[in-house]
Amino acid sequence: MDATVEFLGALQTERGASRNTLSAYRHDLESFSRFLASRRRRVTDMDAAEVVAYIGRLRGAGLSPASIARRVSAVRGLCRFLLREGVLGADPTEHLETPRPARRLPRTLSREDAARLVEAPDVSRSNGVRDRALLEVLYATGMRASECLSLRLEDLNLSAGYVVCTGKGSRQRLVPVGGPALEWARTYLATARPGFTRGRDARTLFVNPRGGPLSRQALWGIVRKWARRAGIRRSVSPHTLRHSFASHLLEGGADLRSVQAMLGHADISTTQIYTHLPSSVVLRMYRQFHPRAGGSPGHPAAGRARRQRIVHRGEPGGRPA
Repeated sequence: MDATVEFLGALQTERGASRNTLSAYRHDLESFSRFLASRRRRVTDMDAAEVVAYIGRLRGAGLSPASIARRVSAVRGLCRFLLREGVLGADPTEHLETPRPARRLPRTLSREDAARLVEAPDVSRSNGVRDRALLEVLYATGMRASECLSLRLEDLNLSAGYVVCTGKGSRQRLVPVGGPALEWARTYLATARPGFTRGRDARTLFVNPRGGPLSRQALWGIVRKWARRAGIRRSVSPHTLRHSFASHLLEGGADLRSVQAMLGHADISTTQIYTHLPSSVVLRMYRQFHPRAGGSPGHPAAGRARRQRIVHRGEPGGRPA
C-alpha cells in the first residue's frame, strides 16, 4: 500500500482534516519520503535512527524550529497510523524529542485601526459593499479565513444574530454577530450579491463578481488592499482580524472560556496567549498602582499617597482585595 495516501485518507475521514491541512501533510511527508529514498529506505521499514537523521538534515538545511516541528509532527502522525495498522512493529518517534518553537505573541490591530480597516471599503460600488460586509463579519466573529470562505447562506442567521462556523475537524460552533456586521450583511445580500450571482443558485455567502466562491488569495487581497487605504503601514492578514477580535474582547473584560468557545479552540492554552495586554494598558496600570511610578524621585509624599489609595481599594485592615 501507499502508506502516505492511506494515512491522508484516514486524516480526512476520521478527523475531518481540511484540504489545506491535507496539502500541508502531503508536502511534508513527500519531503520525508524523498529523504528515505536517498538512504534506500522506505516508510514501512524505517527506524528511529532514520527520523533522527532526517531532523539533522532539516537543521542542516537551515529550517526554523517551527518548520522542523511541523514536519516531524507529520512524520509522527504517519508512524502512529502505521503502528495502529500493524505495518510497523514499534513507533520510531515514541521517544523522540522535537524542537519546540517559541510561541510568539499574536500581532493585533488597535481598536482604532481595526475600525478604520473595516470602514475603509468604497461602498458606492458593489465590490465595496461586499468587502465591507466581509470585513465586518471577520472582525465581529473572529472566524478563520477558511471558515469565512466556506460560509453558506443558511449559516448566517440575521434575525437571531449569530453565525454557524465550521472549524477544524468539521466541528461546528455558534458565534454571535454584532449589529454593524449584521446590517452590512443585509445590505450586501439585498444589493451587491444578486448582481454577482445573476439568479444562479450559489449557496456560498461571499462570492466573487462572477458568482463563484471567493478564493483564499482574493480574501487576502481584499484585507491588504483596504488596510493600505486605511493608512495601516504594517502587514495585515485575515488572521490579524481574528487576533484583534480575541485581544479586544479580553481587554474589555470578556471571560477567557467564552472567547475560547467563540474562537473554536480545543485547548484553552491556545486562547491564553491572547491575555497579553497592549503596552498602553500596561503602562496605565503601572502608573496607577506602582508606589514609585509617579512624583519626584526621592519625594516620600508621592509614594505614600499612592500607597494610601491602593489600601483604600482593598479590604479593611489594609489587605488588598
